[in-house]
Amino acid sequence: MSPSLPVRRLRLGLPRRVFSQVLLMQVAIAAGVAVLATGLFLAPLSKQLDQEAMRRALAIAQTTAQDPEIAEGVLTTPPSRNGPVQEKAERIRHATNAEYIVVLDRHWVRWSHPTPERIGQRVSTDPRDALGGRDVMEIDRGTLGRSARGKVPLYDADHRIIGAVSVGIAYDSVRARLLAAIPGLLAYAGGALAVGALAAWLISRRVQRQTRDLAFSDISALLAEREAMLHGIREGVVALDRGGRIRLLNDEARRLLGIGDEAVGKSLDEALGEGRTAAVLAGRVTGTDLLTVRGQRVLVANRMPTDDGGAVATLRDRTELEQLGRELDSTRGLIDALRAQDHEHANRMHTLLGLLELEMYDDAVEFVGEVVGDHRVTAEQVTEKIQDPLLAALLVGKATVAAERGVALWVSERTRLPDRLVDPRGLVTVVGNLVDNALDAVAGTPHARVEVELRTEGRTVVLRVRDTGPGIPADQRELVFTDGWSTKKPPAHGKRGLGLPLVRRLAERQGGGATVGTADGGGAEFTVVLPEALTDALGGPEEEPAPGGTDTSEAGTAGVPAQAAEEAR
Repeated sequence: MSPSLPVRRLRLGLPRRVFSQVLLMQVAIAAGVAVLATGLFLAPLSKQLDQEAMRRALAIAQTTAQDPEIAEGVLTTPPSRNGPVQEKAERIRHATNAEYIVVLDRHWVRWSHPTPERIGQRVSTDPRDALGGRDVMEIDRGTLGRSARGKVPLYDADHRIIGAVSVGIAYDSVRARLLAAIPGLLAYAGGALAVGALAAWLISRRVQRQTRDLAFSDISALLAEREAMLHGIREGVVALDRGGRIRLLNDEARRLLGIGDEAVGKSLDEALGEGRTAAVLAGRVTGTDLLTVRGQRVLVANRMPTDDGGAVATLRDRTELEQLGRELDSTRGLIDALRAQDHEHANRMHTLLGLLELEMYDDAVEFVGEVVGDHRVTAEQVTEKIQDPLLAALLVGKATVAAERGVALWVSERTRLPDRLVDPRGLVTVVGNLVDNALDAVAGTPHARVEVELRTEGRTVVLRVRDTGPGIPADQRELVFTDGWSTKKPPAHGKRGLGLPLVRRLAERQGGGATVGTADGGGAEFTVVLPEALTDALGGPEEEPAPGGTDTSEAGTAGVPAQAAEEAR
């Protein structure tokens, strides 16, 4: 016995493709509308034709009743098949194509009829309404079948009712007109259905192109996968419509930009405020991997236009990378400082060795004392003016690096900073960035010098960093605080143009600001004002030091804290 073959069951249902489903649904809708419209049109048409037939019968009856020969014949002659009333009624009936014209007297006796044998007999329907002076329209069945009837009273010359006139139009002829109209109606309905089917086909083709011939289940799955992907990736995604308004934000974009669902539907300038971030996302700044700073975050943005005129922008957080880069630069700075100290220490050891070999012991003792004293004096001068240990260590380390690069780093005699800073690390970042920019600006110039001034005004800290470099043109003094703007060669770990924007944002976060101008004698002078930067006001009046400066270009230390160097970047 052969094994039984599996039986496949035929399952009927809608096709899976969107094109086919939309086409079938629209054709079904068009057919339903055509049938409904035809039915709604035919339903009142029958009643309308009945009314038309009854009004026509009534009009014929009124015309017949107004003929004076009819009334005179009823009064002066007996009812007969050859009488004047029968002849007149038959002429009118043939002329109007009526089914019948019956003239009767007040005793319900016929004086005319299409069948002459019925003349002289009583009518089969009640004529009392017409004999009572009222016009009657009705659809009824009499001896000649179903008909549309009109009945009117018949008056003599003195306007007395002497009988009635009843006119009928066969109802079958009215129904035939209705049936004759149906093919035309169906033709119109079929034409409308064909036009609807063509429109449905065109719409379905457009939907097919836009959905790439996917099934509804596939589209639903893609939407679910898109939502999961958008909110699961660690990159910010911002979708814009053709008007530049935000239409989609994923969770990472909300976190990086610091906005929520209330931004959806708004323009970028309304949601983010005017600035580089809004300009980059809107496409007013072109390029790839564009840097921008949003709050305390360094972001990398890319923008891709879409076919509908909108765009999709992606955001990556480079804050940690920039911190690592600054840490690397700090490490390199420490290495350079140690190398400079090592070089200087080797020279001094060679000098000391020579003095000992020449048996110049007193000179050797004096030389060692001078070297130790210089380091001690430099550190004491900085710590005397700047009591915060992180900031003091930073400036001592920067002085060593500056000396290696042939730059004199001065701390102004006006500098006075107590150890009561609200945010010492933030100030270290500000000072470190400004000093690094000043060292880069004066490197390689004759008589290069950088001067740092830190003083307090109540609870406000005012920082000034001056240099003897070429300065900054007036038309570029605001550009230097723009994200990504720099005249220096980018470092190995990334792009420049972030230090000064961070300086301004740190200052603005505390309610202050950062500006740049021209220093005395040329060069640039950066001024940063930090209100409420001290925990409490100074106890006494601020000491006014004598003008002048202390050259710390030869100062150096081997013990600069790593954290201070890192914050300086």
